[in-house]
Amino acid sequence: MKDHPVNIHDMVRRAIRAQVELGLGEVIVTGTPVKLEENDLVAQMSSVRKVSQTADMFDPAVTVSTTPQYASLEDHFNAMCDCQRCSLGQTRNKLVYGAGNPKADVIFVGEGPGADEDRIGEPFVGRAGQLLDRILAAIQLSREQVYIGNIIKCRPPNNRDPLPEEMESCFPYLLEQIKIIKPKLICCLGRVAAQALLNTKTPLGKLRKQWHDFHGVQTLVTYHPAALLRFASYKRDTWEDMQMLKARLDELTGA
Repeated sequence: MKDHPVNIHDMVRRAIRAQVELGLGEVIVTGTPVKLEENDLVAQMSSVRKVSQTADMFDPAVTVSTTPQYASLEDHFNAMCDCQRCSLGQTRNKLVYGAGNPKADVIFVGEGPGADEDRIGEPFVGRAGQLLDRILAAIQLSREQVYIGNIIKCRPPNNRDPLPEEMESCFPYLLEQIKIIKPKLICCLGRVAAQALLNTKTPLGKLRKQWHDFHGVQTLVTYHPAALLRFASYKRDTWEDMQMLKARLDELTGA
């Protein structure tokens, strides 16, 4: 039996797509950084995800210190569960509101539901969610202790990046959840969540290893668990981020 020929174009396309999804500012090819804007191949590949333009999308006057509109997450969910603010309301199977401790000290914020989440109606239940469970366990936390949500609550078709108008429509829901829970810390999982929540275009790599402020709530940025399934080398970086998170949490709670 003859070996199938290696499709170099397809290999490069997959590598570029994966690294763009990670929010890297450059593509690593045989150990040499190549700036994305200088690589003609990037511009030719329509399948590569586009970075969402989230800057200046959200009202800078919003604050999580004000009194929430709803008394509980249950009340909030009941009020918004039939949402049709954007076209995703027409294509979703189930709205994925969020899950976890309604009085959590930490909220983890991802990008949006995938196929498994859309089918079940809960966040992070697929392979990436299983890895998130292991990450939490490594710092002595569980789903029952934290809260997990997403920037958007309905799955985009084919798992594409959320559109700016979709995130803008859904963002008030996440803000209300944060107001109700009043967490001590927020952890953004991945580029889309970090750029949307922090209202920035800064690449994920430059947002890591430092604390940010989301209207009075200390916020940390790390890789999305799905990225770790593609690039195992990022597990060490994520572990360092989680150690930062746990150390700050222990400091704030007196653990």
